[in-house]
Amino acid sequence: MTSQGIYYLIRALVTAIAIPFHEAGHALAAWLLGDPTAKREGRLSLNPFRHFDLWGTLCMIFVGVGWAKPVSTDPRNFKNPKWGMALTALAGPVANLLLAYLGMIIWKLMYYWAPVNDMTIFAARFLQFLVSMDVGLAVFNLIPVPPLDGSRILLAVLPERIYFGIMRYERFIMIAILAAVYLGFLDGPLSTMNNVVWDLLDLGTQYIDKIAYSIYYAGMGAVV
Repeated sequence: MTSQGIYYLIRALVTAIAIPFHEAGHALAAWLLGDPTAKREGRLSLNPFRHFDLWGTLCMIFVGVGWAKPVSTDPRNFKNPKWGMALTALAGPVANLLLAYLGMIIWKLMYYWAPVNDMTIFAARFLQFLVSMDVGLAVFNLIPVPPLDGSRILLAVLPERIYFGIMRYERFIMIAILAAVYLGFLDGPLSTMNNVVWDLLDLGTQYIDKIAYSIYYAGMGAVV
């Protein structure tokens, strides 16, 4: 397989993991907060086919920005509808960040302990892209414009009249956001935020990194 083929294979595999984590995060939060709608619809699952939209998935793999089937929620099932919707929306990006953190830990452990061969090189590239895509999904979805998750979080702090006035233009705003991403207008701000989140995750894994480093070099000393 060519290097480009491997690149798109990795993108497809990462998409098949990152998207279900994001959507299942929404479904899990809604269920824990009292709304079983998404669970009844089979969205509390890591099966990618429960979440994928065909065109959205293809765009994610080949263009770098896409979408999944929206997770259905019924605010009437929440004790506090505003906060229920906000926390359910926040759960998707949080799920991606947790997955990115786990991926970074495994990536660092592989760096010290895994033998270097074609399999581990592929695995390292996979983990690197997993972290990158999950961070990107979390950051992008926290932009506070509809229909992204950040707009649902705004519901908790904005007056309903203003919020639902903005939501009337949800479809047009989404088209504008996708166009801005595709044309590169958001590359600078998104790249900056991605780097900030990446650095925070890296900081959070430093203790594990030090342990792996110490064990590795202790072993090297024992061999010598």
